[in-house]
Amino acid sequence: MSIVTYTQSVSRNILPLSIADTLPGAFGEWHFTGVSEDYGEPIETCKLCEQDGLRYHFEIQNEFNHNTLLVGSHCILQFDVGIYEGGRRLTVDEARKFLQKLTQKMRLESCIRALEKLARAENNDILVNALSYYRTNKKLTPKQAFVVFWRLRTNQIDHDPSFFAITLKKDRYVDDLRNMPTERVHYFWKALSSGQRRKAMELGHIAP
Repeated sequence: MSIVTYTQSVSRNILPLSIADTLPGAFGEWHFTGVSEDYGEPIETCKLCEQDGLRYHFEIQNEFNHNTLLVGSHCILQFDVGIYEGGRRLTVDEARKFLQKLTQKMRLESCIRALEKLARAENNDILVNALSYYRTNKKLTPKQAFVVFWRLRTNQIDHDPSFFAITLKKDRYVDDLRNMPTERVHYFWKALSSGQRRKAMELGHIAP
């Protein structure tokens, strides 16, 4: 989308719902309500700039007429839509970190939902323990990760491997990763951080 087309889309969608008739004035009227939505997959459109392929919506509201729009986080930051915490308007950097933290929270919740669904689908102590461990630690061990992603695939439970996190903080987890067949490591490769992938290759594994 060109800059001209982008601006036209934004103007077309925000000005009729605002009091001011210029973009700078209009955006001064809007703030983030704190309401967000995870659709589970990138199927939505930003109601402001009309960008497709959004998984998350964030609700903004006009403080004068109470109109609302569901938008992507990029537009909130791009147009400096107000985000307030404890009655104080956040700076741009604070707002970016706030939205990143909120997105991470939604990703964590989506992982837990997938694990809960998996635990219900199979009567398996390993999966129940993995769910409990993830709720507490927000991470899976390598052994848990293999079983979890294997069974998520088998049961065709929707999930995004990159949203999960793996722990290698204990020596035995590193040893488990070292001794695990590479084809099993590939099951959770996308859940590994870039540093963990380098570590896995140092241990003799190859990227999928």
